[in-house]
Amino acid sequence: MKTSNHNRYLVKSLVHASRVLEAFQSAGDVLRLRDVVGRTGFNKGMCFRLLYTLHQCGFLDKVGENHYRLASEVRRRRLYRIGYAAQGQDTSFDREVRNGLVRAAEREHVELIVVDNRYQPKIALRSADYLIKEQVDLVIEFQTDEVIAPAIASKYLQANIPFIAIDIPHPGATYFGANNYQAGLMGGHCLGRWAKKHWNGEVDEIVLVELSRAGSLPKARMRGILAGIGEVMRIPDRCRVANLDGDGQFQTALERVRKHLRETKARRILVGAANDSSALGALRAFEEAGRGPECAVVGQNAEPEARAELRLPKTRFIASVAFFPEKYGDGLLRLALDILARKAVPPAVFTTHQIITTENVDHYYPNDSLLTVPA
Repeated sequence: MKTSNHNRYLVKSLVHASRVLEAFQSAGDVLRLRDVVGRTGFNKGMCFRLLYTLHQCGFLDKVGENHYRLASEVRRRRLYRIGYAAQGQDTSFDREVRNGLVRAAEREHVELIVVDNRYQPKIALRSADYLIKEQVDLVIEFQTDEVIAPAIASKYLQANIPFIAIDIPHPGATYFGANNYQAGLMGGHCLGRWAKKHWNGEVDEIVLVELSRAGSLPKARMRGILAGIGEVMRIPDRCRVANLDGDGQFQTALERVRKHLRETKARRILVGAANDSSALGALRAFEEAGRGPECAVVGQNAEPEARAELRLPKTRFIASVAFFPEKYGDGLLRLALDILARKAVPPAVFTTHQIITTENVDHYYPNDSLLTVPA
């Protein structure tokens, strides 16, 4: 216990109570009245009254008639301050990650400082400066631009702040997120099976709607899609592969695929997209061109908008690979606390993936009817 020369400001009863709490040297320490008398040096009457009061206030649990221990809610550990730099794209994926992390932090009594990167590299750099100024113990970074990742990482490393990078690798960070190639492979398998069943494997074109700014690792998702199709069916020699940059956004993907459809003469087109926003943008481009039956589309993330599309009759959005962002918060906080406790952690922690189709969407998301899905 720290004191100063201004002893006249001290509330002595609180000082005495803190001495009693300090007598419990671990969370599982069970003490009798005489043990507390011995460890504090206070007289028996004072110790009895303090123990009784601390028990009534919820700081101590009573074990039997005459034994006490620290209440389970009282933790003799430091309250960590963790910074969360949210991606800020205002998608359901971002909201689920943020909400889950907030809930996990509250449960673990961790102070969470949230800033919004707004899907812009310059703001992400300013967010890093702010979190460093706030002297956080650890940062969880969610920003999608690979080009700016080294600069952000350098700031945290210079400040000696450990950090976790969600979905996009940052130098020196512990990675948490998708196994991109595996997720892409699952989507590709689904596209290949669909093409074999409905088109007898006769595919004219494969369109990959990428997220170029995210860099090399998410590109593995697109390579996985192409490889997955090839593992299920023989891709015809005449089949063209077109790579379009949808930037992970509905409107951009809509415009890029719209332009592509004005140029291509292909009639049987498989579409694999980096995320659901891009996948839905691509699908709408086919539909507005009157070419909906000419495509089959697979997305990634299984966001509510995608799940709603899967439930529509005759949709050509055939599947999405789920990442379960609602579970990210628990995993992220466990990883953060392990890092802060200096436990050995792997360089990468991959999340669980599951292909979601029109057949199983209600099994994995039975409560979607309770959600209000934006148009």
